[in-house]
Amino acid sequence: MSGFDRDRVYTASVHGLPQATSPDSPSETEQLLFDFLGVFRIGEEFIYRDKLRANILMKLYMLEVDLRHISLFNDELAHAIQDRPADILPFFENAAGKVARRILNAEADSEAIPPIQVTIKSGLNLLQFRELTADTMNKLVRVPGIVISASVLSARATKLTVQCSTCGDTKLIYPQAGMGGMGSGSDRGLPRRCESAPAPGQEKKCPLDPYLIMHSKSLFADQQTLKLQEAPDMVPVGELPRHMLLSVDRNLSGKVVPGARVIATGIYSTFQSAKNKNAGAAALRQPYLRVVHLETMSPAGTGGSNPFGAQFTPEEEDEFQELARSDHLYERFAKSVAPSIYGSLDIKKAITCLLFGGSKKVLPDGMRLRGDINVLLLGDPGTAKSQLLKFVEKVAPIAVYTSGKGSSAAGLTASVQRDAVSREFYLEGGAMVLADSGVVCIDEFDKMRDEDRVAIHEAMEQQTISIAKAGITTVLNSRTSVLAAANPVFGRYDEGRSPGENIDFQTTILSRFDMIFIVRDEHNELRDRTIAKHVMNIHMNRPNETAEVGEIDLDKMKRYIAYCKSKCAPRLSSDAQEMLSSHFVSLRKEVQQVERDNDERSSIPITIRQLEAIIRISESLAKITLTPVVQVHHVEEAIRLFKFSTMDAVSAGSADGLSRSELNGEMNRMETEIRRRLPVGWSTSYQSLVKEFVNQQGYSSHALERTLFILEKREIVRFSNQKKVVHRVGV
Repeated sequence: MSGFDRDRVYTASVHGLPQATSPDSPSETEQLLFDFLGVFRIGEEFIYRDKLRANILMKLYMLEVDLRHISLFNDELAHAIQDRPADILPFFENAAGKVARRILNAEADSEAIPPIQVTIKSGLNLLQFRELTADTMNKLVRVPGIVISASVLSARATKLTVQCSTCGDTKLIYPQAGMGGMGSGSDRGLPRRCESAPAPGQEKKCPLDPYLIMHSKSLFADQQTLKLQEAPDMVPVGELPRHMLLSVDRNLSGKVVPGARVIATGIYSTFQSAKNKNAGAAALRQPYLRVVHLETMSPAGTGGSNPFGAQFTPEEEDEFQELARSDHLYERFAKSVAPSIYGSLDIKKAITCLLFGGSKKVLPDGMRLRGDINVLLLGDPGTAKSQLLKFVEKVAPIAVYTSGKGSSAAGLTASVQRDAVSREFYLEGGAMVLADSGVVCIDEFDKMRDEDRVAIHEAMEQQTISIAKAGITTVLNSRTSVLAAANPVFGRYDEGRSPGENIDFQTTILSRFDMIFIVRDEHNELRDRTIAKHVMNIHMNRPNETAEVGEIDLDKMKRYIAYCKSKCAPRLSSDAQEMLSSHFVSLRKEVQQVERDNDERSSIPITIRQLEAIIRISESLAKITLTPVVQVHHVEEAIRLFKFSTMDAVSAGSADGLSRSELNGEMNRMETEIRRRLPVGWSTSYQSLVKEFVNQQGYSSHALERTLFILEKREIVRFSNQKKVVHRVGV
């Protein structure tokens, strides 16, 4: 047994020899790296030798090396790796191969071990896309982002055997690693002329480009191109998010899917793209990252134990456990949601539930039940709906904010793009995919086109996005909560009209929201005074005298939410189940009664989905305090929240002291009168109708307005001159 395989401490004088201290020549560098892998230990454990041995026995030919360990071993070597990674990594892989052969005593049979891939994990500072400049070129950099598309795996040649088609001479070529000839011809790098010497006395007759590749005698490695986009919260206002191409090879390929948040460590390099070839500038090259290490920060596709990639220190865990046991945490947490917004405590409580979410369930037959809670805030302008959405975007561990008018169906779900070079189609995830296991905040939800809104039906209930475009048929995950804000049809919520007329959404989308809040801007002098005082205090940068003490700060909330989501998934207790089922039946009865009174179907449905909604809300209330079982008091609070939001919205809207059925009777009589009074093609002023029906016949002005509104919807009358003149146009 040679070297360090004997059972005694093996030492190699690294610092003693003056010529070996700094890696000057390639051989010295390789020797230093070889020594590092063999000698470096923490305590009694030789980390890299043991790790390499274990990996090779598992037929996993790779080794992850921590850059901090290298700097402990030899600082200059670590600096050299940071500054010239492209030069030093091949030496590292050679050294790893030697160590592997030494470990397995396979010096004689060098072909037994394939080349070993070395990945470098570094603690370098994260650089944003905008900080990658010409100075960082060819250096080791660490960049965070979201993978928005991943190409199919392709095979890049690492060793080519070529044969001359005329004289049969064979030759070995080792192509350079890199972008795999991206944007260039496939035969780049093959010699143009046959390089074999002719037989004595014979003339050489080999033509130009004689070489053919012998695939059976060549070696190939997997390669994949990823597209990385900077995280939405890092993009400065008014800028487009930047993209970067990543080239991953061998064991790193096929590791991530679109929607994954990763930190990529790699060599910032350039390649000549096909676009720039004909653009005139000779040295205009496109940057890309040759990845040497990938850290995943998100659950995309993995569903690991900790979906947020956040590491919690034991001190933090103790602090969170203490917070979970503290008194009135739910109330305090709700008050910490957007503390600058006065009041709306129940809406803040609902948002707290949305941030924590219920428990996902996978049934034995493979059916999934979502755990994410969706909330719709529907109300008057000026009730701070968008501010709440902006706050949620800041406090949720993963969040995407989008506005309804500026979002298309493809932007929310996924779009199919075509690669400029390979002409292949690939998928690019939209907002719902990028926010996987987070929250999507959609503002101006009512301004979206109907066909775009339909695109998120499936994402909201089944939590997947199915795509069949351009020959790509696939399903993407979108396990997100949706927090939407919308205005009623008329801009303000009209108390006199039924919820159905105020809310211009289809029943299909409304049933997917767990809680629907109607936020009214009520005129109440005492409340107005308090709000005015609150706003003045904020503008004068003076903390409110009545503010709660011990508010939870934003970073702590963010970490606590991530902690609860990764550690706790409550289930219902039998008492809670009993209470929920009996309550659901009484809710259905209540809705039936409202429908009977008003003589119309409720536009906000109470279906089995709403029962599941109350279950999810109960689970999230238990999750806030890290309770594994949902108790009765959680269910009571969930039912109270549900009643305050959705049930309140169902029964809203009776006007002028009339119930809705009386109002409907009055409107039917009035419609007959208007049809008699205005023949087709005639017109009259709105004022004269008011005089005739309200002043003379004693109908309510509200009924007249409603009747004309409905007739206009049916295209029986048309208004002109700012609703002053009424024309009868249809039968």
